[in-house]
Amino acid sequence: MQIRGYGNNKTYDELFSSGKARSGLGELSKFLKSKTPAELNALRHDAELTIRSLGISFTVYSEGQNIDREWPFDIIPRTIMRKEWDHIEKGLVQRLRALNAFIDDVYNDRKILKDKVVPEELLKTSRNYRAICEGMKPAHGVWAHVCGSDIIRDSDGTVYVLEDNLRVPSGVSYMLENRNISKKVLPELFEKYSILPMDNYPAQLLDTLSSISPRPKDLPEVVVLTPGIFNSAYFEHSFLAQRMGAELVEGRDLVVGDDDCVYMKTVEGLSRVDVIYRRVDDLFLDPEVFHKDSILGVKGLMRAWRKGNVALANAPGAGVADDKVVYTYVPAMIKYYLDEDPILPNVPSYMCSDKQQMKHVLENMENLVVKPADESGGYGMYIGPTETKRRTSEMRRQIKSNPRNFIAQPIINLSTVPTLSGNSIEPRHVDLRPFILQSDRSFVTAGGLTRVALVKGSLIVNSSQGGGSKDTWIIDLPGRTR
Repeated sequence: MQIRGYGNNKTYDELFSSGKARSGLGELSKFLKSKTPAELNALRHDAELTIRSLGISFTVYSEGQNIDREWPFDIIPRTIMRKEWDHIEKGLVQRLRALNAFIDDVYNDRKILKDKVVPEELLKTSRNYRAICEGMKPAHGVWAHVCGSDIIRDSDGTVYVLEDNLRVPSGVSYMLENRNISKKVLPELFEKYSILPMDNYPAQLLDTLSSISPRPKDLPEVVVLTPGIFNSAYFEHSFLAQRMGAELVEGRDLVVGDDDCVYMKTVEGLSRVDVIYRRVDDLFLDPEVFHKDSILGVKGLMRAWRKGNVALANAPGAGVADDKVVYTYVPAMIKYYLDEDPILPNVPSYMCSDKQQMKHVLENMENLVVKPADESGGYGMYIGPTETKRRTSEMRRQIKSNPRNFIAQPIINLSTVPTLSGNSIEPRHVDLRPFILQSDRSFVTAGGLTRVALVKGSLIVNSSQGGGSKDTWIIDLPGRTR
């Protein structure tokens, strides 16, 4: 098979270095080079048939329509050696511990604001701060039980955290299905490599959710609350409910009783619910408190939660730390709450709320990425070199009118992974979303969801923006123990 585009590659490639396979990855390189285009395309076809037969899909919202699409998957895996992964894993656990300490602090003592480590104005202008959460003390001091942190690698090999997703992070089901597909189409490589498993995630998630139950019992009633079949991540909601052995419910399936407990409607009557893994945004959770016309949530749910009669994961209000401006303070949070240096660095960032930094951003738009503070999925992002003069002018206007809502970052030349493109293999840019769980203990997936920009040269990896995905292999070397 012809492997193109690596002669003058100025990025860090996850498989090749100076045209040769990185240490420990020779078998994968040999496998790719030994296959003909027809053979690799046959494997891709097998993967696509598996995706179709399993109904692995996601929904794109376009021009007022919900469009179901098959999950885009590239058969060539993204590889990370376990020694490096151990370091990354420690950094992710450290980061979520600090973020949860921050959320708990801002809804209670506000020490970090009083000590002026984080400016109070940041909270006053946050769209995700929920006043109704003030004074709450969730179990173990944890608000974000599930976090999807996006990490990237720069051209010099440095691994950065790009952002933290703490509200309703998605993608873990696709990570697990990617592994199942890889096992079907690349069985010989699984025999040659010791690849850390990831199929224990649903059990770990159930343990995490069970540990926050307000009632001490061996098998608490855990449910997954979904907005319904038209939600873009519905496949994931049903997948996780099934794998955990939990009920998949919509708001209409739950009711809050006169005792301020939550009950599920069943054919045998009402059954008390202990833990709700909610995949519904804060503002739609409870029409008694938030959007009055919401039919996605449950009337009285916040009342039941505040009285300690039901646990919610992630907790309402956790999104206060899911803000791209708050993100810039995470290294300071780690130092403040844990008295540790950050293991994983942030991408250098400019806050437009600072006049001097905003001036720099406005003068260097063509060399920067500009992001709205509270958007996700790649929406609203501005990438300087690819934008028109009209879009640049519009972005300047938006920054000037609401500087608090924007940060800017230098353009990171994301690392690449060999990707099947027609009849050749070419480098494509990737990022990685590992999933971190926290309750009375922490857990990190062995790898994560690798998202790949399928368009040559593109840095946009989001599936909603035309990106695809890859399986992620954490490769252990013989003789190592975890």
